[in-house]
Amino acid sequence: MSDLFKILVVDDEADARESMQMLLNSVGYQVKTAQSVAQALNILEVEYYPLVITDIMMPGMNGIEFLNKIKECYKENIEVIMVTGYGSIETAVQTIKMGAFSYLMKGSKPEDLLLDIKKAKSLIELKAEQYQNTKQRNKKFHLTSKNPKMQEVWEMVNRVADSNANVLITGETGVGKEIVAREIHLKSKRSNKLFIPLNCQNYPDKLIESELFGHEKGAFTGAVTKRVGKIEAGNGGTIFLDEIGEMSLATQVTLLRVLEAKQIERIGSNRLIDVDFRLVSATNRNLHQRVKEGLFREDFLYRINTIEIKVPPLRERKEDIPSLIDFFIRKYMHDTGKHIERMDRDTEKFLLEYDYYGNIREMKNMIERMVLLSKDGILRLSETLDVSSPKQGDARIPFLPYKEAKQNFERQYICAILESCDNNISKAAEKMKMSRRQLFNKIQEYEIETK
Repeated sequence: MSDLFKILVVDDEADARESMQMLLNSVGYQVKTAQSVAQALNILEVEYYPLVITDIMMPGMNGIEFLNKIKECYKENIEVIMVTGYGSIETAVQTIKMGAFSYLMKGSKPEDLLLDIKKAKSLIELKAEQYQNTKQRNKKFHLTSKNPKMQEVWEMVNRVADSNANVLITGETGVGKEIVAREIHLKSKRSNKLFIPLNCQNYPDKLIESELFGHEKGAFTGAVTKRVGKIEAGNGGTIFLDEIGEMSLATQVTLLRVLEAKQIERIGSNRLIDVDFRLVSATNRNLHQRVKEGLFREDFLYRINTIEIKVPPLRERKEDIPSLIDFFIRKYMHDTGKHIERMDRDTEKFLLEYDYYGNIREMKNMIERMVLLSKDGILRLSETLDVSSPKQGDARIPFLPYKEAKQNFERQYICAILESCDNNISKAAEKMKMSRRQLFNKIQEYEIETK
């Protein structure tokens, strides 16, 4: 029964509710009824229904007010079909403008209602799968690799996708961790539900809890309306938390309780809402080191890390670089409408030999810029740099945000100093004019091999 399409029917007339339920049950829908708007809102607080069919003329809050409430709180996550025995053209136009999916008169043919439900169901399913269309043409690029380590990644994705196990994806910035997460979702039983990504680094501590769990009106300054959180909106699907190593300890505690109980509370509410979701997380941090530093909870790490998938950096899978270059050239030719005939020899040599400390993201940015700036259908790295020929020391500067460029420089700098000191951390720290402890922390952060 839980796999059937769910519909909430709201009507103050018992006969109307019963006949509607019988009709919809007979064609295979899962139906729940409510005799008032207040009862319907209570039901929606604890259980998600993608489609609501509501009468307009009801005591207390009427159907139009109910529609406004649904669109305010749930936006496009719930579609609404309005039915009434006392309709007018003005009312129909008003409700459609407010976001109703359709408007029907009571006494209309059952076929009309069933057709509207079928259309609404198709729209809801299309929203849930919208990203698949844009990703499908790139699937071969995402899933093929000549590198043994990357092949192991895709093999692990195939093995764990159908389970409900929480997955932690680790790897450097720009290696494609979200691509792996999306593929886990696509291959899972939840693929017809939403995949909802959230980057933990982009939100302050208090705001991320609102994003995840939602909030009630007036819960805090600025909470002028009730808001449904990502977890509730993604019920039945997959929640992807990128940069989870940046999550505060307080939020880790709250999310740990949610993972254990499968229930959330919106901020400002004491009502528990049942949720069913699969958690996939990603980080470029060494979380075990952050546990030692008191910045990450050990119990939370074990909860999110049932399965770990480590994505290798691009410099360790250089056999994939030619096909990736070709993919991005074709992608940006398509996106920009420009025709690219070839790239010059110096640029080709550089792109094939470069270490890409910004990984796939850096390559993507480099090629996009070259395609955009190409004047004659020939890709030249020198055109994007104000230099006569590309140099490895200069090439990263135009293509990465400052923070990533700084991280890449630090890693290369530390590696070079360690190599000059035969990996003696004490000598390297002395040469760098920093404490041994500081250097050790940097080595752990960037996962630099010192053996």
